[in-house]
Amino acid sequence: MRLFRKRPAAEAGRRLYASCVAQARQPVLYIDLAVPDTVEGRFELYSLHVILVLDRLVRQGDEAAEVSQGLFDAYIRSLDDALREMGVGDLSVGKKMRRIGEALYGRLKNYEAAFQGEDGADPLEAILARTVYQDVDDPPLAALGAYVLSQRSHLAALPLRGLLDGALEWRGQ
Repeated sequence: MRLFRKRPAAEAGRRLYASCVAQARQPVLYIDLAVPDTVEGRFELYSLHVILVLDRLVRQGDEAAEVSQGLFDAYIRSLDDALREMGVGDLSVGKKMRRIGEALYGRLKNYEAAFQGEDGADPLEAILARTVYQDVDDPPLAALGAYVLSQRSHLAALPLRGLLDGALEWRGQ
């Protein structure tokens, strides 16, 4: 008997996160869609792609909830590691991680409301302007908004089983 068995949902979450990172690093996002190639710009794209996958998995049952948690855990672990590599001291990491977690939850709620077209919700382009393009003059909001909606539509069409196993190909790969 193995004392520390690998959890399939955690493994699937790590694979999904790796796919989100690979997609968020696509040069087209930084070149054609003018996302700033900065720590903040990359954070926003990693977060956006994770949010798109979480959005796909929401309300899909217990196994999907476990895989979502595995994805979220991989995302948080990666950000923690990145902060430490950037030289953030151990005493500051906890505070920064709390702020990052709050930022992700806020973005998740805002994107979800925009996707659902809820009254009073910011439209998608307003969220992108406030997050991804916060320091960019005249950003291509419509183009990035179209990319986000296209990827969301693509994810919705993917078989759930593949996602639960950690298999994910983005549109355009």
